[in-house]
Amino acid sequence: MSRGVSDLPAYREPLARAFRPGLRGLSVTSAPKLRVSELSFFYGKTCALKDVAFDVAERRITAIIGPSGCGKSTLLRVFNRMYDLVPGARAQGSVLFEGEDIVSTSRLLELRQRIGMVFQRPSPFPMSIEDNVAFAPRLLGWRSARVKEAVARSLQAAALWDEVKDRLGAPATSLSGGQLQRLSIARCLAVNPEVILMDEPCSALDPIATLKIEDLMVDLARDYTIVIVTHNMQQAARVSDFTAFMLMNQVEGHGELIEFAPTPELFNQPRDRRTEDYITGRFG
Repeated sequence: MSRGVSDLPAYREPLARAFRPGLRGLSVTSAPKLRVSELSFFYGKTCALKDVAFDVAERRITAIIGPSGCGKSTLLRVFNRMYDLVPGARAQGSVLFEGEDIVSTSRLLELRQRIGMVFQRPSPFPMSIEDNVAFAPRLLGWRSARVKEAVARSLQAAALWDEVKDRLGAPATSLSGGQLQRLSIARCLAVNPEVILMDEPCSALDPIATLKIEDLMVDLARDYTIVIVTHNMQQAARVSDFTAFMLMNQVEGHGELIEFAPTPELFNQPRDRRTEDYITGRFG
């Protein structure tokens, strides 16, 4: 019988301390925010993902983990159709978002307003802090008063307001790396999304800035559904409610979902030996 991580002394205590409190026994009991069914993805003739299926719970944090090249970021980009920018890219299957299929919808502007993206490296626009956050609301034609309110609200929600409120006109490039990532989150929040996608948002940050972003994610999950791709398994344990583990199929070369479960269950009692091998560092 395959052992769980709880049977491995080197991993038991650090991971047990890391889990968010009150999550043991967690399950999706309400309608999911996103329902992924038989999802496959292709770059031209090359299959990058095959038959991925799991539910993303509303106002929870779902982590996607796995080694490089297994399709984690590709999967994330399906959720708001970012792949439309890549010639020859296409998805098959369905991703239901409150009853509407993301794969087939033509309402992309609305989709990307409701499902926002925060990338691995923050890329501030060459303008002021305020104008960075106000950019999308202005593009949507919001009135000045509403834009101003959105700037303040978003910076407060991103835990950045107290640090920048007296210098909103300063260049965004004057901020530190951690501040820039929180600015990116504020920019995402400005248009009132329902889902926030995060692609390794802490990979370029120091440990202190990383913990600030993690604390922010936990706070934001009270109001938003969050899906995060991370290579940091301790981070997945610290912030997520559910975890999806992905691997590349070594025979056919596509990414596939190996296991999906509440985070404490996946780390302490993995059902698949490959999951156990990955989270205990035997490969990857």
